[in-house]
Amino acid sequence: MRHNYKGRKLGTDFSHTKAMKKSLVQALFTNDRIKTIESRAKEIRPDVDKIITWAKKGDLHSRRLAIAALGDKELVREVFEKVSQGMFADRQGGYTRIMKLGNRKGDNAPMVIMELVTEPVKAKAEEKPAPKKAAKKTTPKKVAKAETAEEEKAEEAVEAKEAEGQEKAAEEAAVEGEKAEAAEEVKAEEAAAEEAAAADAEAAKNEEKDKAE
Repeated sequence: MRHNYKGRKLGTDFSHTKAMKKSLVQALFTNDRIKTIESRAKEIRPDVDKIITWAKKGDLHSRRLAIAALGDKELVREVFEKVSQGMFADRQGGYTRIMKLGNRKGDNAPMVIMELVTEPVKAKAEEKPAPKKAAKKTTPKKVAKAETAEEEKAEEAVEAKEAEGQEKAAEEAAVEGEKAEAAEEVKAEEAAAEEAAAADAEAAKNEEKDKAE
């Protein structure tokens, strides 16, 4: 069973996979581009980056590691010479590019073209600071209009307050008038009652006098 084994399933055993990866890396460094299956291209990408990193170092130990990985002394010499002449000097990674071609007829496997990225890195354009927007200046006409509008609002508020005060005063006067009329009516009724009582008393006295006579 397949346990404790890292990597993609490429449909081959370990020794076949190792030999296939080595041949693909050799073909890539020889021709600068290869056509293969997407999974195989992604599988050899770390090996390609590792060999280019060793070539950038350029020491004897790195050269021996590259020979052990590629298995071709002449090809390793060519790669180290190209890198020493300035290839990949401005890159710290991303030495390969994968372009998809679509699926292959027959087994429907996704096909890609893998190539070395040899063009120089484009310098990033310096970002210019955005110009600050000037603050809008208020014209004297706008200021005058705003002042007149505020004055009109203040006058309207004063007039509304005065109208409310007048209405309240009229209501209070009407209430006081009604109270005065009610008091006068009460007084008139009391006076009429007193007069009637006096008349009754006089009539009673007269009756008593008549009886006495």
